[in-house]
Amino acid sequence: MARILMIVTAADSLTLADGSTHPTGFWAEELVVAHRTLSAAGHEVVVATPGGRRAPVDPGSLEVTVVGDEDKVRDLAAYLDTVEPVLEHPADLSALDVTQFDAVVLPGGHGPMADLAGDPVVGATLVAAHDAGRVVAPFCHGPAALLSATRPDGTFAFAGRRVTVFTNEEETSGGLGANTPWFVADALAERGAVVESAAPWSSHVVVDGNLVSGQNPQSSDEVATAVLALLAA
Repeated sequence: MARILMIVTAADSLTLADGSTHPTGFWAEELVVAHRTLSAAGHEVVVATPGGRRAPVDPGSLEVTVVGDEDKVRDLAAYLDTVEPVLEHPADLSALDVTQFDAVVLPGGHGPMADLAGDPVVGATLVAAHDAGRVVAPFCHGPAALLSATRPDGTFAFAGRRVTVFTNEEETSGGLGANTPWFVADALAERGAVVESAAPWSSHVVVDGNLVSGQNPQSSDEVATAVLALLAA
């Protein structure tokens, strides 16, 4: 059995380009699919947030008009109810040693843009995981957290690594639109990551050594499957 650290946003709002605030959090489908799939495979999943603060669900990720399937929303909400104690009282990331885990998984939602992208503890955790050869698996907006992975000499730990992330086209057409404060794909490319994208809203996963990334919520199943494959190897 592997131990998997799931780093989840604790941000419940994001400041938009026009200065207004937008409710946010983790995206329900992404956390549920990853947590359920990895747990069902027999692995231990430890949910952690910066400071051990509550992990909030993005309210939009449980709206039928957004998800498009009432049964799916019902299923997601039911699973979140089963893990509510963990989401309400997650582990404090600063108290954990990432080398005691086999993988780090980072689901998205816009929340990571608000806190994980600039959190020094998140950054130190990801640098340590990377250097120890642990599986690192962010997806959708989760790769925003990679931006925090700056070494003491100022270099970006994931420079030159192949990664996929929620695309600019997806952001403008079905995300925050023109009011997005910044584009994660552009920020990663500017730091030196090699960003690879597929057709909008299609499942797309990039595996580069120990780094697994997924483009969007539609990639959730494929990300979890890729993580399981690397753990089995």
